[in-house]
Amino acid sequence: MLLRRLIVSLLAVLPLLVPVAAHAHVEKHPDPRWQFYTSDHHWYRSPWFGGQHQIMIGFGCNGSPWYDHSPACPGRQGFHHGIDVAMPCGTILRAGHRGTVLARSAPGTPGAAYGVNPFRIRIRTAGVRYDVLIAHTRTVYVKPGDHVRRGQLIARASDSGAPDGCHLHFEVRPHGGGYTTAIDPRRWLQLRLA
Repeated sequence: MLLRRLIVSLLAVLPLLVPVAAHAHVEKHPDPRWQFYTSDHHWYRSPWFGGQHQIMIGFGCNGSPWYDHSPACPGRQGFHHGIDVAMPCGTILRAGHRGTVLARSAPGTPGAAYGVNPFRIRIRTAGVRYDVLIAHTRTVYVKPGDHVRRGQLIARASDSGAPDGCHLHFEVRPHGGGYTTAIDPRRWLQLRLA
């Protein structure tokens, strides 16, 4: 147990020691499966992920073939309950807020479309609790019941459950809610132009 904690701590610190220039490869090696369903072509940074990346699919109505038609959307568009950020497999994911990792059996547990390792972190902001869902991960460094601190290494990006390549699916729900209760997560993702 002590060795595991030491390894997780070391993994959390190592990316901080690498110069920013080391992330330059991120933009130069796109995943050929990526498909972008947004008019936003900006590059973003966030406390939730390493490097700078673009949004593949935003929150709300979109023309992506991955979502069934929603009566809330025009034409044949579907509704996306989170934000997908294109990033190479293995990109580091960090906690952008402090919170507690929820058990997989908690209400609102994500299904297979979120990959094999989705997890949720319950955060509190302005006295209100929200569940942040992180999906399409390959390695998760936290477990249910863990209290995570801002900046802590929590996982690495993957394409698990994602036919459109490696990316981060970031979703925010009122605590205990399912995907139909999801709200626009942009505020919690804390995107800033790169």
